[in-house]
Amino acid sequence: MHARHLFDEMSLRRCVSLLKLKWDSFIAQSVCTQHRFCSLHSTVNNGAAVSKLCEVISCTIGGLDELESSLNKCTISLTSSLVTQVIDSSKNEAPTRRLLRFFLWSLKKLNHTLEDEDFNNAIRFFAQKKDYTAVNILLSNLKKADRAMDGQTFGFVAEAFVKMDREDEALGLFKNLEKYKCPHDQFTVVAIITALCSKGHAKRAEGVVLHHKDKISSTMSCIYRSLLYGWSIKKNTKEARRILKEMKSDGTMPDLFCYNTFLKCLCEKNVEKNPSGLVPESLNVMMEMRSYKISPNSISYNILLSCLCKTRRVKESCKILEMMKRTGCQPDCVSYYLMARVLFLTGRFGKGREIVDEMIEEGLTPDRKFYYDLIGILCGVERTNYALELFEKMKRSSLGGYGPVYDVLIPKLCRGGEFEMGRQLWEEAMAMGVSLNCSSEILDPSITKVFKPTRKIENKIVEEFNSAEKQNKAAAEKPKEKRKKGK
Repeated sequence: MHARHLFDEMSLRRCVSLLKLKWDSFIAQSVCTQHRFCSLHSTVNNGAAVSKLCEVISCTIGGLDELESSLNKCTISLTSSLVTQVIDSSKNEAPTRRLLRFFLWSLKKLNHTLEDEDFNNAIRFFAQKKDYTAVNILLSNLKKADRAMDGQTFGFVAEAFVKMDREDEALGLFKNLEKYKCPHDQFTVVAIITALCSKGHAKRAEGVVLHHKDKISSTMSCIYRSLLYGWSIKKNTKEARRILKEMKSDGTMPDLFCYNTFLKCLCEKNVEKNPSGLVPESLNVMMEMRSYKISPNSISYNILLSCLCKTRRVKESCKILEMMKRTGCQPDCVSYYLMARVLFLTGRFGKGREIVDEMIEEGLTPDRKFYYDLIGILCGVERTNYALELFEKMKRSSLGGYGPVYDVLIPKLCRGGEFEMGRQLWEEAMAMGVSLNCSSEILDPSITKVFKPTRKIENKIVEEFNSAEKQNKAAAEKPKEKRKKGK
């Protein structure tokens, strides 16, 4: 009884009034802790639900109907955000068809409670995967459900359709955006123009520009760039030059990107039609660039060098490299790679080696691909001694990734009869802990066939070549003799 009197209602009120300040702070802390615990608990539960659904979707046993029946058995409270989390978590593991079935199952379960953003997220995902069927099914469902497609989603879909050579459908979707509650605003107009130009459909993109010029007046510099790129893909120098002129007349000054794009178009056209015009016409463009105070950079020169190397114009390539240095444009690793490549391909191995040494002396550090490509070329033209020298330079630079080089050099040496050198490289790779794809059987002379052409065969080939040349000369001189006799 005494205890009850101590803790009667009046005394309890008195205690509360005396300790109010302390209790307020204590309650605030406890509420905060409880909130953290609840949020953590919901996150853990949400994570478990995502993992469970991902496990069901990623399981490839059974067909799509079995997948849906497995999903029906799951006792998970599905939410709109949970659908997006599951797709994002299993997009790299699960097949797209199973993910599509999961989304359609979720759409039936949630119906109107599925948010438009989560619907758009699914369409963007399937567009990135270039799954035409899935995108079409979801677009149809989006229209039936009277949902809204945002501009970003349209950009993804338009780009995917154009990449899949379905530009007509991309334009059809653009013309009917109102049916998907997506506006014809600046964002969507720029998106369709960029998508069309990315695959060279510049003419069709110009039609869109003509009909929606009022909506893109503030982004014309971006539009001109896209159109220039589109015409350049088709190697149409006439139309590309027209775009440059329109830019200038419209008050938009072409920048370095625009001129490099035009230069690439011009060079690639000349490779096909007029290789001798490569250097003079390219230098004219560079002079024009300088007149507008735009200095050609290493990319500009590399575009020209690349096309000169394609046509095996070695002397002109060397002159362009020297011109770069004189004009103050420092050659980069790509410049030296292009020069070394054409020199090796044309049999100028000593000069090619000097170019690589010069690059290293300049303090430039090339990547692995630089060495991979050049070593592959040297092995292809039967110059393994130069390939081994280049490999030593690669090892001195401590780049790593030597496995592919060993896999090329060891079989090449052994098939050339140099089993001792091949064995040394094998032991070196094993000592460095490099895992090789080639088998150790390649080192056994009783298993590996040696392909080493004899001198007799080489002489025979040379003799056949010389006799063929003589026959061609004789055939060319016969008509001349007949003309003289006729006169």
